[in-house]
Amino acid sequence: MPSKLIREYFREDHLPHIWCPGCSHGSFMRATAAAIDQLGLDHDKVVIVSGIGCSSRAAGYMDFSTVHTTHGRALAFATGIKMANPELEVIVFTGDGDVSAIGGNHLIHACRRNIGITAIVLNNNIYGMTGGQYSPTTPTGEYGTTAPYGNIDRDFDIAELAKCAGATYAARATAYDLNTATRLIKQGIEHKGFSLIDCLSICPSYYGRKNKKGDAVRMLEWQRDHSVSVQKAANMTPEELEGKIITGVIGEYEYPEYTEKYQTIIDKVRKG
Repeated sequence: MPSKLIREYFREDHLPHIWCPGCSHGSFMRATAAAIDQLGLDHDKVVIVSGIGCSSRAAGYMDFSTVHTTHGRALAFATGIKMANPELEVIVFTGDGDVSAIGGNHLIHACRRNIGITAIVLNNNIYGMTGGQYSPTTPTGEYGTTAPYGNIDRDFDIAELAKCAGATYAARATAYDLNTATRLIKQGIEHKGFSLIDCLSICPSYYGRKNKKGDAVRMLEWQRDHSVSVQKAANMTPEELEGKIITGVIGEYEYPEYTEKYQTIIDKVRKG
């Protein structure tokens, strides 16, 4: 019998999902459903938006008002939805390539505006759906179908990028620790302003195979062994942090939310 989360938050006729065995995108999708459930959000006031990529299939499985948009433009569509009806809880599923390559400018301006959207970045370090090309988060020196001799680019830290661009909530979670992922997604949804959760997913089929990372279990064990909390990282040297994943809330502060500021302009115009 389907679980409560599946019955209440997923389109059962669309399941099972098409993600590869071992892919953790489904795990983060479930973590998002769990966060929504814990918050008790009204189904009719939640909108799920996605772009293009493996991650973006999530919008088709979740039983809310959903919009599957074009490559890199999920945040632009989500901005329009939020501006049209600020009462909606707008949640975006996007991948590392979708949000930080073709969608990079949309990302930094959504952060800068501090519009009340929650961006869940399913970051698996590669373009999985289109054949395993390297992405802006593929670590330097690692391989993809378009980097057969190793990636020479420096990789983006999406959570730090969002924080520096003005996001008032930026966090990072791993597929190994889904309890923390659920908590951070829940906090991101509750936060007033732009929230981004950099969800470090695993891709055994392309990234793992190309870079000899082993199967899904070994990739999850690697995350376990290389993760440190923000609190612990604060007392570590740069040398000790080399090669480590810093998890938790990367940055959080208060700043006026964009649609509320826009409403003040509407009110002024109406008063004449």
